[in-house]
Amino acid sequence: MKKIIYSVIGIFLITVACSKEFTEVPPVGVLESTTFFESESNAEEALIGLYDLMQFNYAKEWSSAYFLKILPGDAGNAGGATSTDQKQLQDIDDYTNVSISNPSIESVWNLYYKTISLANTIINEVEAGSLSNKEFVLAEAKFMRAWCYFELTTMWGDVPLRLVNPTAISPEAFAIPKSTRAEIYAQVEADLADAIAGLPDRASVKYNFRVSKGTAQAFLGKVLVFNGKNAEAIPYFQAVISKPAYDLEPNVADVWLKESEFGIESLFELGYISNGIIEGGGRTENNIHIQLMGPRGDGFFDLTGTGLINGWGFNLPTAKLINAFEAAGDVTRKAATIMTEAELSAAGGSLTGTPWDYEGALRTKYATRLSETLSDDIVANYTTNWRLLRYAEVLLLAAEAYNAEGQDGNARTEVNKVRNRAGLADLPSTLSGTALFDAIVNEKYLELAHEGQRFWDLVRWGRASAELSSAGYTSINDLFPIPASEIDKNDALTTADQNPGY
Repeated sequence: MKKIIYSVIGIFLITVACSKEFTEVPPVGVLESTTFFESESNAEEALIGLYDLMQFNYAKEWSSAYFLKILPGDAGNAGGATSTDQKQLQDIDDYTNVSISNPSIESVWNLYYKTISLANTIINEVEAGSLSNKEFVLAEAKFMRAWCYFELTTMWGDVPLRLVNPTAISPEAFAIPKSTRAEIYAQVEADLADAIAGLPDRASVKYNFRVSKGTAQAFLGKVLVFNGKNAEAIPYFQAVISKPAYDLEPNVADVWLKESEFGIESLFELGYISNGIIEGGGRTENNIHIQLMGPRGDGFFDLTGTGLINGWGFNLPTAKLINAFEAAGDVTRKAATIMTEAELSAAGGSLTGTPWDYEGALRTKYATRLSETLSDDIVANYTTNWRLLRYAEVLLLAAEAYNAEGQDGNARTEVNKVRNRAGLADLPSTLSGTALFDAIVNEKYLELAHEGQRFWDLVRWGRASAELSSAGYTSINDLFPIPASEIDKNDALTTADQNPGY
């Protein structure tokens, strides 16, 4: 099957969100029926609800986790109509005046915790029962909880670690202090170990959008690398690399097309559909962020001959990214990622105005393709999926881990797979140590541009200041501020628990 329309099943679950007043929510953690999780099919429906929440969080209009992760990096500019268009996004992009009440930051935080709340309900209810599919249900729910906590600690550092939902409506029941990043990592690693044990291999996964054992192995490897445990990460990467179920798409330009959705390169992917409804301002089944990031109309981009249609002009490539592709002689991958003004003109289009944040190119990765929407209406209905974890990233993470452990030959082998697919030659066989690490850093920049990895890599590598200080970055920007609403609602937190500088 191509896609599934996800639907949160509200008949049994009440999730907790810090943005809600305690007086406005029904009893927390109470089920409509105490026998709900005695049914295998009900547990399956609850798991689908996790994907629904993830789908919403990564494509919520103006507040997606996908866009939030890109903004502080040096591959894309916020874009838009003016410097004040969606000011909360411009502030993150420019490293200025990032508010503790920034609505996009608050939304992403809350939706991660809503997903965790649902995962907690599934885990705690199913662990106490005797479902025939118990091991699988727990494995999938723990994977999702691990994903959310990893993203939270990556973007916010120390965060509350809630593994059991409150069962009373009171500030005391909701109060929970922050846990350290080390404690978050420990829980994520434990959850992923259980996920690996209980998830099926890809060939046995019931629906193509659901995670598999290989997904959990790859993700645990990534978590371990982020936690500095490179030697421990390597076997997990090796397990995935050795599986015939995963490989690089032969043509890098095909990776983000409809035809390759849930394909051989994809390990974790969120699906969207065109359902004939022009949506915005609420829950969507289509990916409205593709419209948001399309080259701006209104007299700015004439896209004749490109196969693209106009959007709202956010997430424009930086001059730095353009120069990096050109310096590497990376023609094939560049064409799959960006289109320069000269290339636009050669196709038959033109730049007809001066867009805000424009530095010489538009994106072709996650682009506004007419072939992936129902119409060229002002709010198009895009089916484009987010590829949250793909095989190319696994190879580059494996290369990083090998390099850190002095296994430079193995590191070059994995990097060269990605380079060769891009039409580039192997790295020199003598390249090693720090010089090889620099090559891996650059390879990740080019391969994963506009995928939300770059900034968080620079921070963990200690390279953010060198790469970004000229754009206004300071160490304050290493983490987002904890939302003011969390501190207001959570009596175990005070303003002293706010991240430094906010």
